[in-house]
Amino acid sequence: MSSWKRDAASGLVVIVPLLVVAGVMAWVYARISGLPVIRDVGTEMGPFPGLEEWMVPFVRVVIAVVVFSLIVLAVGYLMRTAVGRTAEDVVDGFFNRLPVLRVVYNASKLAVETALSGTEDLQKPVRLETWPGVRMTAFKTGRRTEDGRVVLFMPTAPNITTGFVIEVEEEAVTETEETVEEALTRILSAGFAEEDRGVPIDVDEERGTAADD
Repeated sequence: MSSWKRDAASGLVVIVPLLVVAGVMAWVYARISGLPVIRDVGTEMGPFPGLEEWMVPFVRVVIAVVVFSLIVLAVGYLMRTAVGRTAEDVVDGFFNRLPVLRVVYNASKLAVETALSGTEDLQKPVRLETWPGVRMTAFKTGRRTEDGRVVLFMPTAPNITTGFVIEVEEEAVTETEETVEEALTRILSAGFAEEDRGVPIDVDEERGTAADD
């Protein structure tokens, strides 16, 4: 892949999730603020008639935040039920079938989960040589088998909700200096967010060399 294509892909990985989150938040706020109980604040029809004009926008924002918080709590409670988990699986399956949006969806979902719960439960990323000369990213689970093997989770890209549970000898695991966020970003972006640490490979040149051979 040429340099400009790599830069464009890396930029999209950063910008698109931000635009999606901003757009979704704006859409949600517009829908909530359009409710009669909020839209009519400060009017004779609203729940708080006679408010000073400068207070109306502030009261509308407060009510919108309260309504949004109640919706979030209701959805969170629903997710604890079998119906909610089934609905989440359906939504995940739908977005993971879309070629581009699945990256944005999983990245946004991971960002929210990381921001709210932190990364304390996520173990250190490592590399594992699955085939001669081929390394893949995995994560320690903090567990071992009865015979002392290390249990790893190797997620797929760009959907990290699926993957493989692997039991390997400890000497087969290569420690890295990466953080959990860096490793997950590389996987979610399908490698496009990987920082360049060497000379980029010109794919067209490689094909030409192969053809000459």
